[in-house]
Amino acid sequence: MAPPQAHPNQALQVLTLAQRTAEEHVARAHHQADKIRTDALAAAEQIARDAQAHGHNVRREAEKILTDARAAAEQIARDSHARTEEARRSAEKIVADARAAAGTIGEDAQANADHLNLQARQRYDDVVGSLGTKREALQQQIEALEHFDREYRQRLTTFMQGQLRALWVDQPQVNAELPEQAEAPVSAAPRHGAEDAEESVPAQRQSAEDEVGEENEEELSER
Repeated sequence: MAPPQAHPNQALQVLTLAQRTAEEHVARAHHQADKIRTDALAAAEQIARDAQAHGHNVRREAEKILTDARAAAEQIARDSHARTEEARRSAEKIVADARAAAGTIGEDAQANADHLNLQARQRYDDVVGSLGTKREALQQQIEALEHFDREYRQRLTTFMQGQLRALWVDQPQVNAELPEQAEAPVSAAPRHGAEDAEESVPAQRQSAEDEVGEENEEELSER
């Protein structure tokens, strides 16, 4: 069967309806596209604002961190300078104390040295003075011994001569050769007495010199 023929008005209506539907779809598509674009622009602007705010916050935090770092560095520099000054003052004080102590020690050492030198000089003067006094005393003793030796020899000679004269008077019958024989004992007797005196005097001198030597050795050992 052949299809029924469409009415021209219906075709026009269908065409008009299709065109209207297409226009509505196009309009709706444009509206959706405008909305999407508007939303995208709004989102982009929000993202830009958020990024700007975040960047501002980051920059502010960075500036704060930099400020804190600078303050900390300045504080560290001040502390280091203060410690350096304190260390320098401590070192100067230590050096000053060391110099003062060295000066005091040097003065004490010089005073002790001067005192020891004075004591040594006084001891030397005392020793030398005592030696001079002892020497004078020994010289006087030697002179006294020499004087005693001379008197002893003179007395011994006088005594022997008196004895010989007494013998000569008691024995007048002795021949002429007797005086010559008697003169020998006379000369021998004083010689014997002189030898005894001479032996006694050096012995006394030697004992005196030994005493002086012992005293000198004791004084030297004490020094």
